[in-house]
Amino acid sequence: MTTQQMEQTGQWKITVWEEENFQGKRCEFMMECQNIMERGFHKIRSVKVENGPWVGFEYPEYLGQQFILEKGDYPRWEAWSGNSGYRTEHMLSFRPIRCANHSDSKVTLYDCEDFQGRKFEMCDDYPSLQAMGWCSKEVPSIKVNSGSWVAYQYPGYRGYQYILERDRHNGEYRNYNEYSTQAHTNQIQSIRRIQH
Repeated sequence: MTTQQMEQTGQWKITVWEEENFQGKRCEFMMECQNIMERGFHKIRSVKVENGPWVGFEYPEYLGQQFILEKGDYPRWEAWSGNSGYRTEHMLSFRPIRCANHSDSKVTLYDCEDFQGRKFEMCDDYPSLQAMGWCSKEVPSIKVNSGSWVAYQYPGYRGYQYILERDRHNGEYRNYNEYSTQAHTNQIQSIRRIQH
């Protein structure tokens, strides 16, 4: 199903619970929520994604650590935070990722800021950028040509997650500060296409 078809039929759907293991107060959403506390929640501790990919955020207003949420159940924070060295046990805002297109995704990595230096175009998932020939642990700038991607700080899809979308920043991430509000380094060692 295309993004346009999903929007027309309202098939973006996520259910959130205030407590772990799908307990406590719950609410269904078919669109973004920039502050769950405005809905009477203190936090989100478990999630079920029924349709469409979503990105969750540690703080209101889409700030802080990012978490990719694809179709499935997330009974506890470890399920969405992965092996991040940064422990956060809740999320407070989330939104759908509208440009995800797993079969038509293309990204270009650059070894200098502002799309300078050596570049490498990718259309597939890479659990280790160094294993595929990228000579550094760092990716100073990225251009998303199509679709949406999640980049990870460490190999094997571990560490901080950075959601990179064609329809945000025109797909242009000129330096690591544009990867997310919590990006403290340009270290990216694995990257994959977002499932929809």
